[in-house]
This record gives sequence, structure tokens and C-alpha cells, in this order.
Amino acid sequence: MIDKPVLVLAATGGQGKAVTGALLGRDARVRAMVRDPERESARRLADQGVDLVAGSLSDRGTLAAAMDGVAGVFAYTTPFEAGLDAEVAQGQAILAAAGEKYVPHLVFSSVAGADKGSGVPHFDSKARIEAELDSSDVPYTILGPTYFFDNALGGAERILGGVLDLPLPSDRPLQQLARADHGAFAAEVLLNPAPYVGRRIELASDAPTPAHMAAALSAALGREVRHEYLPLEAVGDPDMHAMWAFLNGPGYRVDIPVLHAAHPGIAWTSFADWAQLTFTAAH
Repeated sequence: MIDKPVLVLAATGGQGKAVTGALLGRDARVRAMVRDPERESARRLADQGVDLVAGSLSDRGTLAAAMDGVAGVFAYTTPFEAGLDAEVAQGQAILAAAGEKYVPHLVFSSVAGADKGSGVPHFDSKARIEAELDSSDVPYTILGPTYFFDNALGGAERILGGVLDLPLPSDRPLQQLARADHGAFAAEVLLNPAPYVGRRIELASDAPTPAHMAAALSAALGREVRHEYLPLEAVGDPDMHAMWAFLNGPGYRVDIPVLHAAHPGIAWTSFADWAQLTFTAAH
């Protein structure tokens, strides 16, 4: 077990919480950088024994201070608050701080398909960060999560009303990932870095079709949920439109059987099990 702390950036977000929880589950020392240590979500981390430090993903100074003396860093950037250029700037600030502090291992959570010239804006911004990481002196591992199961929760009211809206044909598989599996994988990479340094690993737990998803949600809720095809032209946001065009086209290309066989210690949650866990209490 490493004796130095592991730093988790954006620790109160969906990915950060999952990674923090997985690290704590393995008795690792965790330091979490949060915007406001007094927020309830941050206090909950402190109550679990996490060392909180205040900082911003775009502030190299606070990033460097948070990285002082760590065994590794879990990094995540987002374009959904301030835009794509701001996301790239976050990546550059993280990299600069990691280089300044000679961080021994940086795990960057990107997205599956970002290295394929997808044309999806929020994939391409992460690809720019990946390229800078690759040309830096910082030892790194890139993780590429596919579509998270939790994304379905954006349409939870519609699901509870019996409809799963997705801009995919009912029989088109969609590779997806449980946040808990992502957290567990990231924790393994952070705590056992040697086999992973310099690698880019894409992650998927399952690949259900919308029809399979609807059936799983029906079983969890105890009443019918049907998939309703949302025409691609109805997706107004340009970034999301580009993503769904990509998912209707080449899509993610994770070799799921090979991935799961190589990492049997990860639970690799099925969509059906996730739906049971998430929605059973709702009926």
C-alpha cells in the first residue's frame, strides 16, 4: 500500500466521488481538491477521512499546492461550465502543476473515442489535452470512459412515466459504463501504476441496446418502459448532436470481452443490475 496520499481533483463531481469512494474502500489516503470545503458535499468527504484542500482546476497555483507530496493524481476536466477552450486551459494548468511538482503518476479521465477524430466538440477538447499530456514529461495513464449509465437519470421523469428517449435505433448497442466500475478501475491504476503508465485504456461495463435498456428499466420499476426514438435533428445542442451522430455512426469501439477478462477484479456492472439498484426504490 502506498503511504503518500492520492489527490482527486473535482472530487465532489460524479467521477471524482466514485474514484474517492473506491480509494477509501482500499484504505488509501485521499486528498481531495474542492472549490468550497464548506459545502455539504465536501464536508461529507471530510467526514470519511478525506483531506480537503481548496482550489480550482484552472488555477495552477492551487493545483500545485494540492499536488505537493502526492503518490498520484486523478484528473478530470469539463467543458460544460465555461466552454471548450476553458476545458483545455484546465488541462494545461493541471499539466503545468504536475510538471512543477514532479507528480509521479497522473491519471487523466478523457472519453472513449477522443483519439479517433470524432468531430464531437467535447471529445476533441479532451483529445487536445491528451496530446499535450503525451508530449509532456509527466508519467500518465489515460482512461476513456464510454457513455455513463447515470446519463439516463437526465430523463428520469420520462422513464418513471414509461418512456426512455434516446436518439438511437432500438436495436443499436450502446457501450456504457457504471460510475462505480470507472472509480474502481481508476483506483486500481492509481494504487498499482506500473502496468498502466503510458497507456490509454477505454472502459465499458455493458453494451445494451435501447430495447434492452427499456426492458431492464421495466423490470426494475415493475411497469412498462418503452424506448421512444428521438430523431437526431431534435437534438438541438450542437455538441450533443455531434455526439449522437458519432454514436449512430462509428460509435465506441471497446473490446468488452477482452477488457473484462484482463481485469476480473472489477465488478463490471450490467445495465440491468444498475437499473435495479437505481430504480427499484422508485416504484
